Amino acid sequence: MSKPIACAILAAVLLSAGAAFARPAAAPPAPPPKTVSIQGDQAGWINDPHMHAFYDLTKQAFAAGPAKVDEAAYTRQAYALFAAFGAAHGMKPEQMVDHLKLIPGQMVQIAREDPEVLKTYDNFVAAMFGPP
Repeated sequence: MSKPIACAILAAVLLSAGAAFARPAAAPPAPPPKTVSIQGDQAGWINDPHMHAFYDLTKQAFAAGPAKVDEAAYTRQAYALFAAFGAAHGMKPEQMVDHLKLIPGQMVQIAREDPEVLKTYDNFVAAMFGPP
């Protein structure tokens, strides 16, 4: 066998052996997913006196126990707070009430299932807005 042919065969063997043992480079780890709130900054709502009053109203509604909540009265009073909240922030009261109209019923259901939400304002906020 001629020297150039032997070198060519040796080069081919070495290249194919190298390819067989080569590992693909490890991909860099993916960045952790980001959690983004599409609701924006909720601090203005959370710190608003009307929301604190809504918490107080909810605690008062549950004072005699979850079975004794007068949902109709609670809802009327909540709507009055929501209307005042809207007006205080330059919004039409009826639009704010319409925006929040399901909240009283949802809070009744949540507080019946988990009375701990009424123990602190922070628990109440987490139940109403979701965890931070």
